[in-house]
Amino acid sequence: MKKGFTLLEMIIVVSVLSILFLLAVPNIQKVMKIVDDKGCNAMLKVVDSAILQYRLDYEQYPNDIFDLVNAGLMNEEQIQCSTTQSVGISNGQAVLQ
Repeated sequence: MKKGFTLLEMIIVVSVLSILFLLAVPNIQKVMKIVDDKGCNAMLKVVDSAILQYRLDYEQYPNDIFDLVNAGLMNEEQIQCSTTQSVGISNGQAVLQ
């Protein structure tokens, strides 16, 4: 007699793995959202620092985020927080748009 797995054993193993995968995916997505949010909050602090530096250099607040880029205080990659949100300036503070 050949040794091996029966079809029933294989179906049970695949079912258990599928259930574990389905339980893990929502948790991974939740963690990724938390990471994105923390990254956006950190980016807002960076922009707030650049706004203060701009205020010290030019004695006025920047009108928009591109004033910071043109002044060399930020680069264009830093104005995008995530794939759906960008960073802007409102009333002298960094905000998500």
